[in-house]
Amino acid sequence: MSREVRSMPMVALRGMTVLPEMVIHFDVSRERSKKAVEEAMLEEGQRIFLVAQKDIDAEEPTQEDVFSVGTVAVIKQIIKLPKNILRVLIAGEKRAELNVIEFQEPYLRANITVIEDIDEIEEKFGMESDNPNVEAMARGLREIYLEYTMRQPKYPKDMAKQISEYTDLRKLVDSVAANVPLDYRDLQEILEEANVLDRYQLLAFKLVNEMQIMDIKEDIQNKVKERVDQHQREYILREQLKLIREELGEDNTVSDAEEFQAATEKLEASQEVKDKLTKEINRFKSSMQSPAESGVLRTYIETMLEMPWDKMVEDHEDIGYAKELLDKEHYGLEKVKERVLEFLAVRTLTRKGESPILCLVGPPGTGKTSIAKSLAKALKKPYVRISLGGVRDEAEIRGHRKTYVGAMPGRIANGLKSAGVKNPLMLLDEIDKVSSDYKGDTFSALLEVLDSEQNHKFRDHYLEVPMDLSEVLFVTTANTLQTIPRPLLDRMEVIEVSSYTENEKLHIAMEHLIPKQLDKHGLTPEQLSISKGAVWKMARNYTKEAGVRQLERKIGDICRKAAREILEEGRKKIRVTETNLHKYLGRELYTYQMANLTDEVGIVRGLAWTSVGGDTLQIEVNVMPGKGEIMLTGQLGDVMKESARTGISYIRSVSRNYGIDDDFFEKHDIHIHIPEGAVPKDGPSAGITMATAMLSAITEKKVRADIAMTGEITLRGRVLPIGGLKEKLLAAKSAGMKTVLVPKENEKNVEELSGEITKGLEIIPVSHMKEVLEKALICE
Repeated sequence: MSREVRSMPMVALRGMTVLPEMVIHFDVSRERSKKAVEEAMLEEGQRIFLVAQKDIDAEEPTQEDVFSVGTVAVIKQIIKLPKNILRVLIAGEKRAELNVIEFQEPYLRANITVIEDIDEIEEKFGMESDNPNVEAMARGLREIYLEYTMRQPKYPKDMAKQISEYTDLRKLVDSVAANVPLDYRDLQEILEEANVLDRYQLLAFKLVNEMQIMDIKEDIQNKVKERVDQHQREYILREQLKLIREELGEDNTVSDAEEFQAATEKLEASQEVKDKLTKEINRFKSSMQSPAESGVLRTYIETMLEMPWDKMVEDHEDIGYAKELLDKEHYGLEKVKERVLEFLAVRTLTRKGESPILCLVGPPGTGKTSIAKSLAKALKKPYVRISLGGVRDEAEIRGHRKTYVGAMPGRIANGLKSAGVKNPLMLLDEIDKVSSDYKGDTFSALLEVLDSEQNHKFRDHYLEVPMDLSEVLFVTTANTLQTIPRPLLDRMEVIEVSSYTENEKLHIAMEHLIPKQLDKHGLTPEQLSISKGAVWKMARNYTKEAGVRQLERKIGDICRKAAREILEEGRKKIRVTETNLHKYLGRELYTYQMANLTDEVGIVRGLAWTSVGGDTLQIEVNVMPGKGEIMLTGQLGDVMKESARTGISYIRSVSRNYGIDDDFFEKHDIHIHIPEGAVPKDGPSAGITMATAMLSAITEKKVRADIAMTGEITLRGRVLPIGGLKEKLLAAKSAGMKTVLVPKENEKNVEELSGEITKGLEIIPVSHMKEVLEKALICE
């Protein structure tokens, strides 16, 4: 069989395959393609060869860029569109094979061979139209085609009807292939198949496969639609539920729970804390029916989220800055400053030094609380103050269980929450004022807080999860150690903050108190000046304290009166001196009982410690005829009375050494009085003083007026150590004493005192009453 070879213009189509029996239009924009169409219109029959490109992005396709089989088509119509585009309507006629592209400029011209169909159907079944095999094949294709078109809503119904009426199988195959929207690569496969039977099978396979894909696609779309419908339904239900909650006033619960969950994920905390929070948030979501439980859970979750679980402030390592700030803000208190600087040095070197637990003990007004605030500033840590005065409930420290109405965390947890970090400086103020009752022992609750071995797992009853307190720098303050239990005291590093000397008070007043009060009252140093002499006099005669609180108040009094004078009298400058101080503060409130001018019998000066500093006691003894009674007056405590009786027993045991008759104590009464009578007194430290006064009165030997003494006496005359030595020596110095007798065992305490205190005093250590009597009694 001879094959027809032709030469005609050629257009390479992008993303499109033309089949015989196909009537379709396409747009032409490439110059070579437009010229090929124009050339075809000039030739007889107006035929053109159309072939699909393998690569649709190729702008100048060559023979390698196009498929080898295309279609000879007749150009039916050309329409010129804007932007120099041609719209060409063609009708496909025959298959053809591309032999060679003859030339490419000015247009593509192809040498082709027309491909005739290979009709195996005629050989196998014959060409009778009523052949059952042919009819079965045609009917099968029609059914597939009609089912396919039914699934395509936009497919033209009249075209489907027209094609389904074809009886010729070849024409039916080509018409169906030309009018179904298959991919151009699938159509290319059908185009290249010259055998009608194979083409029929390929087309049927493609259509069935396409329908299966459509089924899968429809199934997926249905599932997606169901899911979208479900989401839409849930959305509508949620909106309705939200509206119901708004009407009931419960609209915030779900959104709050979501906020809590988001905050939990961002929280710097251990997994244990996060798990606990998640559990409580889930309970919170389901607690809408119970407003009371919802409120309890909301408060708990908010508290947990506010706690600084793993949030820390960076440690400040500038030891020079810390020292400079402490010295600037506080005069004295060297031991406290030294200990804090040591801690800072260790932490800087090791990066993990244990935070010390300091206990500052001393009289009121000596700067214990204010030094703690300065420590926080020097270390650049947040400062938290917790006052423990009068706290008697263990729950104040450990918190209440959250099931109770009005439950809240303990003061320690609240302090951390307010600080915002897990390593603040926490001041536990007035720890000696803590008390206990039937609700629990507060001191015992503090044991865990202040134990560096345990407090990294401190468990607050309200929070219910361990809290790390090991990074907290605890500072506690107390006026006395007597009320603090030993186990708690053992956990703290005790630093004594003793009374200020008059010189220290002068420095503190001049450097801190006066500038502070001037600023507080809107005055300048040019408007008001207070001399050193005036400060001395205020400290001695207008205040009686270990600290400087009263002194600061007196300075405040002067500032107020000065401010009034400046405004009323128009004065530019006011100078307060020792001579005009009474004008501002009135008469002197306190006078020191100075040393007696003459030596006397039965009168000895003792030394005492009080909560506001030291004081002197003038002990007086009279001996009268009587029946051997001992009278003690002056509001003496039990310990002091026992000391007096111990002194009498010692004197009676050594009476022969001092020429005292054996029956003296049976025929005479001894009266011991310690002014002031309204002031209660107690303690053993006046033992040697009372013994000396009694022996002086009995033997009628005078006692030196410029000597003071302190010490506990035993039955055998030994002198035992006492406390509060610094305050007692200050009192002796203020009273004008020249010599002070102290127990020998207190000698080490004397060495620790500054020269300012001991200057002008002859301090004699004594170990026995013999030495006391030798120094105190005047032998004539």
